[in-house]
Amino acid sequence: MLRPDQKRLKVFTGNANPALAREIAAYIGVPLGEAKVSRFSNGEIQVVIDESVRGADIFVVQPTCQPVNKNLMELLIMIDAFRRASARRITAVIPHYGYARQDRKARGREPVTAKLVANLLVTAGAGRILTMDLHAAQIQGFFDIPVDHLMAGPLIADYFRQKGLADLTVVSPDVGGVGRARDLAERLHAPIAIVDKRRPTPNVAEVMNVIGEVKGRTVIMMDDIIDTAGTMISSSQALKNYGVKDVYICSTHGVLSGPAIDLLKDAPIEEVVITNTIPLVPEKKIDKIKVLSVAPIFGEAIIRIYEDLSVSELFE
Repeated sequence: MLRPDQKRLKVFTGNANPALAREIAAYIGVPLGEAKVSRFSNGEIQVVIDESVRGADIFVVQPTCQPVNKNLMELLIMIDAFRRASARRITAVIPHYGYARQDRKARGREPVTAKLVANLLVTAGAGRILTMDLHAAQIQGFFDIPVDHLMAGPLIADYFRQKGLADLTVVSPDVGGVGRARDLAERLHAPIAIVDKRRPTPNVAEVMNVIGEVKGRTVIMMDDIIDTAGTMISSSQALKNYGVKDVYICSTHGVLSGPAIDLLKDAPIEEVVITNTIPLVPEKKIDKIKVLSVAPIFGEAIIRIYEDLSVSELFE
C-alpha cells in the first residue's frame, strides 16, 4: 500500500456515497478532503472547499445514483470549484455512471444522454474519468479525455469461488450482457448460458427462451445493473422452469428502484450479490442481499493514476 504525499493527492466526496469515499481514502492512506456541499434556501447547490488544492491531484468520488440529477449537479459544481482553485488535475471518480442507458439513438427523436453527460463533465473541468462497469463499453469513446474503466468481475468471481458452489453455469440475462457473463464464466471455469428475451417497453422484459444447458445446475446470473429487478425476476423464474437447482444473481450496480426490493424478497433466488458503487440505504437491506466493497479496486487505481502506472494491469 502506497503512502503518497498528502499535499499532492487529495480525495474529496459529495453527498452521493461518502462511505465509499472514506473507504477509498483510508485504503490510499490520505485523509478525506475538507469540503462542504450544502443548499441555498431556494435549493441551489453550494460548494465550499475548505483547504488549499492549488497544484494538487484531485479525485472527486461521486456516483450519479439516486437522486441522480442532484448528485450529477453536485459533481459538476465541485469539479468547477476545483478548476477555479487551480488544481493540477481533476479526476471524476464515478463508480456508477448514470444516464448511460441512452447511449445511442434506438429510435427517432431520442437523446444520447451518455454523451451529453460526458460533455458536461469535460466542460466543468474534469481531466480524467475513473468509473466502473459502464452500461456500454463504447461510452468511453464519448470522452475526449482519458477514461479508466474498472471491472467488478474479478471481485465477484472471488466471492463465488470462496463459496465453493458445485455444478455452476453462468447465465447472461440478455444477449447484450454476454461479454460480462463470459468473463465471469472464464474466471470460475464454468460454462455459459443465455436468456433470450425481448423488451417491449423500458424496464419490462419478456423471456422467450434459454440457450444452453442449465437443468439440474446452480446458476449465477450476471448483469451490470439491477434496477427494478424485473429482468432478473422473470429470467430467474424461467430458469427455474427449465429445471435449474439454485439461482444466484449478481450485479455491479444495485440501483434497486421502484418495486425491486419487494420483488427480490419473494423471488426464487438464493442470494443477490452487488457492490457498494451505489450505497444501500437501510430500508433496502434484506437478508438476501450481499454487498461487496469496491474501495480497494478504486484505491489501487487512484494510486496508479497518481503514480502514472498502468491501471489495466489490475485486471490482467
